[in-house]
Amino acid sequence: MTHTAPTILATPLSNVLTTSNGNPVDDNQNSMTAGEFGPILLQDFHLIDKLSHFDRERVPERVVHAKGAGAHGHFEVTADLSQLTCAKFLQKPGTKTPVFARFSTVGGEKGSSDSARDPRGFAVKFYTEEGNWDMVGNNTPVFFIRDPLKFPDFIHTQKRNPQTNLKDADAFWDFLSLAHESLHQVTILFSNRGTPNSYRHMDGFSSHTLKLVNAQGVAHLVKWHFKTDQGIKNHTLEEAAAMDSSNPDSSTEDLFGAIAKGDFPSWTVSLQVMKEEDAANYRWNVFDVTKVWPHSDYPLQKIGKLTLDRNPSNYFAEVEQAAFSPSHMVPGIDVTNDKMLQGRLFSYPDTHRHRLGPNYQQLPINQPYRAKVSNNQRDGAQNFSENFRHFPNYEPQSQEPAGPQQQLQDIRAKYTSVKLNGRTGRYGHNKTDDDFVQPGNLYRLMKGKEQDDLVKNIVAHMSNVKNVEIIKRQIGHFSKADPEWGRRVEEGLKAAGKHL
Repeated sequence: MTHTAPTILATPLSNVLTTSNGNPVDDNQNSMTAGEFGPILLQDFHLIDKLSHFDRERVPERVVHAKGAGAHGHFEVTADLSQLTCAKFLQKPGTKTPVFARFSTVGGEKGSSDSARDPRGFAVKFYTEEGNWDMVGNNTPVFFIRDPLKFPDFIHTQKRNPQTNLKDADAFWDFLSLAHESLHQVTILFSNRGTPNSYRHMDGFSSHTLKLVNAQGVAHLVKWHFKTDQGIKNHTLEEAAAMDSSNPDSSTEDLFGAIAKGDFPSWTVSLQVMKEEDAANYRWNVFDVTKVWPHSDYPLQKIGKLTLDRNPSNYFAEVEQAAFSPSHMVPGIDVTNDKMLQGRLFSYPDTHRHRLGPNYQQLPINQPYRAKVSNNQRDGAQNFSENFRHFPNYEPQSQEPAGPQQQLQDIRAKYTSVKLNGRTGRYGHNKTDDDFVQPGNLYRLMKGKEQDDLVKNIVAHMSNVKNVEIIKRQIGHFSKADPEWGRRVEEGLKAAGKHL
């Protein structure tokens, strides 16, 4: 009997969204969590399926943050943080920890321009004596979306149209106008902070809410801020376009050149600190990465200084192969129920294993060289270690020589306990007003030329949108945040020839 191979369909049979194995998707906007505010569940196959495929879409450059530059340096803690955390590198003022930092554009390819309008990645690997901690943030305190289920779709709109292979303004604004939580980040992106003058002249943020945990197991919620000591400098729309033409590698060149001549860039590091019990009654969901904590409520507390003072000796070995992940943590620093953070805990190491191989942490730039690594993770492609030699490769075990053992009595090696309550499900954001309050406040905080440039930058980009309904929908979001903002954008688009 002859069997005929099934036909691979190039187009879907219907407009029903499905998983990769053909199951209809009931909710493509909200990850499955343990209760409304609980962590994401591993059983959410649609999320894992979607993120896993997304992580493998590009070979070999990074799916996001493909274009970047990096440097070595150190972090010096200047405050006694022992009441907040048991992390050893944060205990004693004056302690210096080696670091490697990488800055990047987000949406563009490896050959894209350093002056493109785009968020900038701000990642720092701390080589502590207890292993590596990666602070993986951006130059903005917020992000476009609050659920990782939306992330592959969002990034697709930043890439190229699957038919034309061109950037697509309609796709860009279509998604953003249908995900109104993006408005806060859009406001920052289309201000002049969306086109930094250089990596040295921008701030960095953890963006996510993290935890610091002290020796008694008491946790505080924190946000990390890295304030540039060189001062903020940004390009205007016209300056960014000119730099794109004259030197598309301007930020990379600036960082390398400054360090080479001894002009070492530095950032003052501060924390916002909140008692864990205060989160439930705060005006904003503190685990929503599209929101900030106003400094009037939680002021910055200076805790240290980050300085970069040594250029890489080989770009590929150190910058291209550097692999950061928010899941690379040390005792005293912990995760929260921030949905986007929860998704990144899985997605970042997963894409590193795809891009660099399962033993990516053995690469010199990624090695936790100040700590002793001991586990039962053996073999695999590109393993160039001693592979833990003849020691047992399982645990528990009782043979000699003894292998690594779990540390049941070490409270510092444990995660903090979080009480969960609720039924599993896909929960949407239950407030609609608060997606417009902070963007409106930010718009009104801008004065004069800042506000004028914001409107001008938005109009210049949205002028490329062909679908008028997308434009009207987005103008509606601007108007909800501030009526004057929506009016000015509408007037600017009409003056540019758009018939609305």
